[in-house]
Amino acid sequence: MFEVWAPEAERVEVESGGVRRDMTAGPGGWWRAAGAEHGVDYAFHVDGDGPFPDPRTRRQPYGVEGPSRVYDHDRYTWSDQDWHGRDLRGSVIYELHVGTFTPEGTFAAVAERLRHLVDLGADFVELMPVAPVPGRRNWGYDGVDLYAVHEVYGGPDGLKDLVDACHRAGIGVILDVVYNHLGPSGNYLSKFGPYMHGFKGSYWGDAINLDGPGSDEVRRYFIENALQWLRDYHIDGLRLDAVHALHDRRATHFLEELSAEVEALSTNVGRPLTLIAESDLNDPRMVTSREAGGLGMHAAWNDDVHHAIHAAVTGERHAYYADFADLSALAKVLTSGYFHDGSYSSFRGRSHGKPANGVPGYRFVCCVQNHDQIGNRPLGDRMEPEQLWIAAGLLLTSPFTPMLFMGEEWGAATPFYFFTDHHDPALAAGEAERRRREFEGFGYDWKAPDPQDEATFLRSKLDWSEISEDGGMSLLGWYRDLIALRKTHPDLADPRLDRVRVRYDEERHFLVMERGSLRVAANFGSFPTPVRLSPGVKHVLLASDDAVGVMDGDLYLPAQSLAVAQI
Repeated sequence: MFEVWAPEAERVEVESGGVRRDMTAGPGGWWRAAGAEHGVDYAFHVDGDGPFPDPRTRRQPYGVEGPSRVYDHDRYTWSDQDWHGRDLRGSVIYELHVGTFTPEGTFAAVAERLRHLVDLGADFVELMPVAPVPGRRNWGYDGVDLYAVHEVYGGPDGLKDLVDACHRAGIGVILDVVYNHLGPSGNYLSKFGPYMHGFKGSYWGDAINLDGPGSDEVRRYFIENALQWLRDYHIDGLRLDAVHALHDRRATHFLEELSAEVEALSTNVGRPLTLIAESDLNDPRMVTSREAGGLGMHAAWNDDVHHAIHAAVTGERHAYYADFADLSALAKVLTSGYFHDGSYSSFRGRSHGKPANGVPGYRFVCCVQNHDQIGNRPLGDRMEPEQLWIAAGLLLTSPFTPMLFMGEEWGAATPFYFFTDHHDPALAAGEAERRRREFEGFGYDWKAPDPQDEATFLRSKLDWSEISEDGGMSLLGWYRDLIALRKTHPDLADPRLDRVRVRYDEERHFLVMERGSLRVAANFGSFPTPVRLSPGVKHVLLASDDAVGVMDGDLYLPAQSLAVAQI
């Protein structure tokens, strides 16, 4: 049965096999017609305008401008019957972009690299958005046809094959989804109904209509989309992009409603399903249960932790890094979660945030690199490998849920640029200028490569041969050892922030984090320094530098080094 919601239309037709047929209007603005069989191509006409893809199309074999294809989820045969899901607590997440993770840029090619992720110790793979996008290459945040899967990556069956392979390897899958806007090309939702608010909800486009007239069905569109990934694709969790850009003034927020629906589905399928919000609000209600008056997200990205570690390791002080210049900022986030918890944010020009009292650390997904923090730099440059030794040491011994970005575990030298493939001449010509304007005030001399140039995309692909180099192998071993220590030592698994103690010395530029019987000591300075630990050091478990040692009861740290010691 062909179905489409078009509440304001007077006539809706379905076109298939070169024939247009009238659909029948039904209750609630739904139109229906017989004939939807697996593999059939079709499109809709609304009041004579069209053809348009199905707003709920499951497959777009010809791209965002082409017709839809009927896809029956039940025809796929799964082999993950023994998979019972994975809890976020105690886990390590690995974020990747399908198109640049491998030379081939497909789901199948990602599956061939799962052994690397298993050996690393990753528990979840987080896929950047996979919805259809204009052209062949994109970060994914210009997606439209949100129920479908980008054909270049392998389409719906390709995604299922990858999820199936991940589960057989013991790895959960988190999918990045975008519900705050749609891409600028190929978005025909407004042709069917009141999906959009009609005003700018964010820099990236019009806001979704979550609270205006007709929004009941619009909310169902996005909630059913989320449930589809978790139910029909066996995805284990969703990362919800930029939820601070969701415009919803209802008494029951969209995220709260989504949380309730996902909880019900989790009960039905018998495995944990995780919702992770990307939010810059620093509002603990985001990760507070619905029963306690919160929105019910299981976790949220915490940029403050990233900013504090980045500033301490790199010395950068531009834009939002200015507030994190002192080690006191790093000490605060390691013990409190948020740095801006009602304090003044110089970048925003106002006070920001609220204390995260009582929130366990695992509810904060934290990183030292991610697609935004690399790709939103004009040169797409990553941390230097020598910086990652300390940064990774702090992240992977912290009380938070750590997330790595593809390639950082061996210190990848390849950049991660912003790239697009718009076919609309106006969009293609103006993309570079739009990016420059988006980051005015960030302190960059914006000289980025053209996002539309295919070379920009190709240069962003990982170079896996780097692992075999001495520096790559050493850093990869460090990451593996840190993750293994995190998973075997109970003190590092403790998510209670009130159990974390931090002391630091701004002048000598070192910091010590206490995690039970463990001490994580980092020297950010350019000179060696002795660090007094009390009681004395029993032995050093891990060290980023062979010269780390114990001298007269003090832990001796060479310049720019980190050690994990047991007392």
